[in-house]
Amino acid sequence: MNTSLNAARRSRELDELTGGQAVDVLVIGGGVTGTGVALDAATRGLTVVLAEKHDLAFGTSRWSSKLVHGGLRYLATGQIGIAHESAVERGVLIHRTAPHLVRPLPQVVPLHPSVGVGSALLIRAGFAAGDALRAAAHTSPQTLPRSRRTSRAEVLRLAPTVRTDGLRGGLLGWDGQLTDDARLVVALARTAAGHGARILTRCAVEQASGRGAVLRDTITGTTIDVSARTVINATGVWAAEIAPGLELRPSRGTHLVLTQQTFGGLSAGLMVPVPGAFGRYVFALPAPDSRVYVGITDEDAPGPVPDEPKASEAEIDFLLDTVNLALATPLTRADILGTYSGLRPLLDTGGGSTADISRRHQVITAPDGLVTIVGGKLTTYRRMAEDAVDAALAHARLPAGPCRTRDVPLVGAAAVAELGAVRAPRRLVWRYGTEATAVVAGAAGNAALLEPITDATQTTAAELLFAVRHEGALDEADLLDRRTRIGLDPAARAGAEESARAALAS
Repeated sequence: MNTSLNAARRSRELDELTGGQAVDVLVIGGGVTGTGVALDAATRGLTVVLAEKHDLAFGTSRWSSKLVHGGLRYLATGQIGIAHESAVERGVLIHRTAPHLVRPLPQVVPLHPSVGVGSALLIRAGFAAGDALRAAAHTSPQTLPRSRRTSRAEVLRLAPTVRTDGLRGGLLGWDGQLTDDARLVVALARTAAGHGARILTRCAVEQASGRGAVLRDTITGTTIDVSARTVINATGVWAAEIAPGLELRPSRGTHLVLTQQTFGGLSAGLMVPVPGAFGRYVFALPAPDSRVYVGITDEDAPGPVPDEPKASEAEIDFLLDTVNLALATPLTRADILGTYSGLRPLLDTGGGSTADISRRHQVITAPDGLVTIVGGKLTTYRRMAEDAVDAALAHARLPAGPCRTRDVPLVGAAAVAELGAVRAPRRLVWRYGTEATAVVAGAAGNAALLEPITDATQTTAAELLFAVRHEGALDEADLLDRRTRIGLDPAARAGAEESARAALAS
């Protein structure tokens, strides 16, 4: 099974499409949903082409909190169904399909005077409901322990910069955390490729219907007319460009990027209740490369959809003001390394705040058979893909086997015990799983290639080479902004550009 994506494979598979033979499924969009759809369809024995205008994980899929949610927030708003679905899909990822990319994360709510007794009881009840969801989803308490009240000392051990005045302990719960959301997308794409899907980045869709599309290779300018028995539009916030008449209401979610030094070595997610907003929190989350991500906002984002959304000044102030409620020394803008923002592809349901719009996904089939999937969450991508493929097959009356992705491990996946036996640096194992040994082997005995490329990152030249040879990276932005996340710190990105150019030239 060849899971490698690279420039040579891309060129070869584009050439194969010029023969005019129809494929079973054309997927438009290379985010987590599109790659999930491609994997679902390919593992049912269908011929699949995925066309992505830019790069894998170019859009919203790389701008998440990197959490694999169990649905706690949905419980707070009474969305029991999507909360249960989230808990089930979290269990699938953490136990079967991607245990190398998802691991348990403790999350602590410090109990300061601003969190009254009544509020603390409600939060504790929410955590207990989350425990019930975990149990209903058959996720082991050895993997995600039960929530509990915790001591003042333990709060400070997990989150050393929490202010101590009035601190009366905390509430501790557990959820899943991704090593990196973009890495999940790349793993999905490569696994789909291993099952025969053609994964074509830099291929813009110029015309589309339920029976095919015209693709334009944005590198060469060549156009290809692709006939398909069914077409699935998984372009997220750009879905209305493919399916005119679709009414979306994008919601922007913004994060701040800070250093671990600022948080004194944060080892848990720090949850700070948003004053006056029941069930909403600002999170400070430990991240690779000694970073902490602080988020998230939920703001209306009307108007044209940008390729890369930008944080507003008001969002930055909101995140700083809220997280500072729990900290001994307030953070300032001078502490921020960078920001990132993503747009949620929410279906417009009328008035009210975007925070009140359901995150349940919607599958819409046009009269010509074009299937569009919108809404949803990163955690539930697999179920979204299953529903989209089911709808497409039903409309096209295309025979295929049942969905298999619940039990299809992604490239590099293995049980936790097996991952512990992989003879490679732990940091690489938690990014590449069993393929960590291939990353090391790609250095061909050159120890320098296994050293960090700059002082601002732990990323090595061997990882950049692996991304070019096996993960479909075609330019510097692919390497620095998506295969690695060096670009979240603009200063670190500038220092890594020479190494990226050298990897592409090798």
